[in-house]
Amino acid sequence: MQPNRFPLPTVLALVLAAALPGAAAAQGSERPPTPVTVVTLQPENVTLTSTLPGRVVASAAAEVRPQVAGIITERLFTEGGRVEVGDVLFTIDPATYEANLAQAKAQVSLAQAQLNAAEKELTRFEELRQRNVASDQAYDSALATREANAASLQVALAQLQGAQIELDRTRIRARLSGEIGRSLTSQGALVTASQAAPLAVIRNIDTVYVDVTQSAAEVLQWRRGAGVEGLGEIDRAVSLTLADGSVFDQTGSLTAAEPDVDEQTGVVVLRMSFDNPDKLLLPGMYVQVEMPTRPIVGAFRVPQEGVSRDRRGQPIAMIVTGDNTVEQVPLTIAQDLGSDWIVTDGLSAGAKVIVEGLQKVQPGATVAASERAQLAKAADPVANARTE
Repeated sequence: MQPNRFPLPTVLALVLAAALPGAAAAQGSERPPTPVTVVTLQPENVTLTSTLPGRVVASAAAEVRPQVAGIITERLFTEGGRVEVGDVLFTIDPATYEANLAQAKAQVSLAQAQLNAAEKELTRFEELRQRNVASDQAYDSALATREANAASLQVALAQLQGAQIELDRTRIRARLSGEIGRSLTSQGALVTASQAAPLAVIRNIDTVYVDVTQSAAEVLQWRRGAGVEGLGEIDRAVSLTLADGSVFDQTGSLTAAEPDVDEQTGVVVLRMSFDNPDKLLLPGMYVQVEMPTRPIVGAFRVPQEGVSRDRRGQPIAMIVTGDNTVEQVPLTIAQDLGSDWIVTDGLSAGAKVIVEGLQKVQPGATVAASERAQLAKAADPVANARTE
């Protein structure tokens, strides 16, 4: 066994000499504050909205149907085009109805001739009665014949009018101005006045409706918040999101609400009205409506990245106090609005909410806070040049 080359006291002295300078250096240095990014909040008035699914409905629709029977001889419109009230859309073979009209005219002429003859006969009996040649009975009979012939003339005139109407109906006209769809019949087809299938459909889409459904509970909350009357003039606008995610460039308004609740689904149907100058909205299209529900005074718009959840799922935020320490505060959230949360309780004016660096801090930690807007401005030389 080899003896130690260095005595124990010497080894201990060397170890202490090596450790003391590092320990002194550690005691003389402090950990720097953690850099975080904050957003300083101020209260503002916010209008809460509700996003509701819905379908586009034409403001008016008319099914084109025949009112007389016959063979379609011609189609006079362009499928998918626009038609105006009174435009002829289809024609039906008029031969039968022209014959009926001629017969009705003949009946009118016959009734008129019979009436003329009865009036002359009545005039002769009046003269004979004045000379006491004709009896009262003969005069009364002539008077009754004249009245019957006058009634027959009125019947014939009515039949003539009906025959003229039926002949006019062989030219099927548009009863609504709007966009007409495809033809559901063809030349040579037999149509009847009582058929169930329409020949075409005309829809007015210059203005369209959007029917949406809202739960009865939300309707109650909306009505208790004074409804549309409680919103400002600008906040009453209703926006529309299309199926491809784009926002429709026209705003609409609430025009009607069903006065009852569906017993099976518990929802109420609301109807919005939108101008559709470019015919972009088509009936049956699926859309989403963002409708204002109620205003909130003194709310805070907190960026969503500045809000987290505790172990119980309650929303919380980390704020920087006046002495640059971190404090955790519970929040009351009304709803989301875009990329922000609408907070109604838990914050005060001037609160600095941490939005970047949350994973590096804990309550009570000391931080070096930088305002998000200032960082964005410093990174934008164009904005700096405009400001200067």
